[in-house]
Amino acid sequence: MSGYSFDFFYVLNGFSRLLQGLIVSLELTAIVVGIGTFSGFVLALATSSRSLFLSVPTRLFVEIFRCTPALIQIVWFFYCLPVLADVFWPPFTMGVIALTLNLTAFNSEAYRAAIQAIPAAQRDASIALGLSRWHQAIHVVFPQVLRIASPVLVSNSISLFQQSSLVAIVSVEDLMYQGKLLAVQTYRPIETFTIVALIYFGLSFPISQLVGRIERYNARLLA
Repeated sequence: MSGYSFDFFYVLNGFSRLLQGLIVSLELTAIVVGIGTFSGFVLALATSSRSLFLSVPTRLFVEIFRCTPALIQIVWFFYCLPVLADVFWPPFTMGVIALTLNLTAFNSEAYRAAIQAIPAAQRDASIALGLSRWHQAIHVVFPQVLRIASPVLVSNSISLFQQSSLVAIVSVEDLMYQGKLLAVQTYRPIETFTIVALIYFGLSFPISQLVGRIERYNARLLA
């Protein structure tokens, strides 16, 4: 290592490929976060239901996806789903499905904790106004739990963006996949993966700072 000579020329020369991969990573992240933000709330309502028929299966779903590695989930959907269901979708689609289910499970727990923080008096008031359960959920509960759970939701989204690199293992041409190809072709793995890591950090760090700001904003509202 003492005799290693760093050379970023060939890596920077292929930087456009990393940008192409980054676009794929951002597209995947945007789709998964968009779906997972709403589906997590729906799942939280189901897990909080008094009906065992609804709460037990959904709790089982949450625990399965929270207690197994995201990498295993991605590989399972890519290799096992075609065998079991005779479904052959593109790797990108399989990655979206696996990561969406994963994010939904984690977001549902954030929403469930936020739902428990809503005063019971507000629910009583919505019932007195004659709102249906659906209208209560959409117009009364959702806006409040979205604000309360937003720090955790943002953190989960950042983690999702980082975990999206796992789809490279099933040949999704994301940032990690392009970085791996570039490292092999240039024989410069240190330089290549250093730049890839800096790209992930450069996008994740500013967003992570929003978490503290959101928490302080929520604290001021509750003060």
